[in-house]
Amino acid sequence: MPIRYGSIHKEHKACREGVALFDVSHMGRLKFTGRHARRLLERMLTRRVSDMEPGRCRYSLVCNEHGGVRDDVLVYRFEDHWMLVVNAANRRKILEHIEAIRGELVFTLEDITESTGMIALQGPGAMEKIGRFSTEIPTLKRYAFCVKNLLVLRMVISRTGYTGEDGVEVILDANMARKAIELMICERDQCVEVTPAGLGARDTLRLEAGMPLYGHELEEDIDPLTAGLGFAVSLDKDEQPNSEKFIGQDALKQVAARGRERKLVGLKLEGRRTARQGMDVLSAGGEKVGRITSGCLSPTLGYPIAMALVQADTCEVGDQAVVALDSAQVMAEVVGLPFYKR
Repeated sequence: MPIRYGSIHKEHKACREGVALFDVSHMGRLKFTGRHARRLLERMLTRRVSDMEPGRCRYSLVCNEHGGVRDDVLVYRFEDHWMLVVNAANRRKILEHIEAIRGELVFTLEDITESTGMIALQGPGAMEKIGRFSTEIPTLKRYAFCVKNLLVLRMVISRTGYTGEDGVEVILDANMARKAIELMICERDQCVEVTPAGLGARDTLRLEAGMPLYGHELEEDIDPLTAGLGFAVSLDKDEQPNSEKFIGQDALKQVAARGRERKLVGLKLEGRRTARQGMDVLSAGGEKVGRITSGCLSPTLGYPIAMALVQADTCEVGDQAVVALDSAQVMAEVVGLPFYKR
């Protein structure tokens, strides 16, 4: 997947105003079958999966013993198996982690990353576009999926995405991915045009939507409560029926009990210069209080935005802060997340 096909700004705008298509086949896809597949996922994920109905997917996290994040994932519940979609750079790490924690559990794990492709169709016109192939797909609820045979293509289609817009993600046989893209991208038709978009637009879109990116807002030394992802953590998971304690649960209970030392905040910068990961964030009085995790010049809003990890007792919404750029200091306002909401 390239950084861009043409202009990142135009690809970003196409997703916000029309339809953009992302080839996200680099994401890892892991299939679980067998008697203890569900138990393995309960042991592994921060959210309960035993209460999921077939045809639903759920955002969750994989933590280490200290509560740090190994990866953030989507789990899919099929009638007879489960699937995890993991970040590309973490796929091998997650495979090794599964082998390390499987213990007595009996299940089969199949890495289907290479044999499948994954396409994301995102934007306000995405459901109209995909509706050309099926009347059922536009009726899907958020975080629901269906399995469809469209022409010669068998697809898993979920109403999910990583852009802050409506849309779907499609998983299908790798040999059929080219055909699917040809069907979805038309130079002109009676519905809407589709713009291919790369990693650059994917990053600016997710940042405007306040969505974390592994290696930036999430790391092995950053816990999900610090990253503002408490909704994806069930601290009482082992008390629920057909569930068990997840790895890192005790550590996260301690974080919740004593309170976070750091928190994730949004910043609106003055001027046009962009903050980059690792740059210092200072209080209005000049004291270092944190660091930038992600930043860009927002194509939608027209000004620089950034997310930052800061000391928990600083940087309340409405406060002024300072970002130390390479050769200058720029004033910033602390704002709520997300920066943009559809």
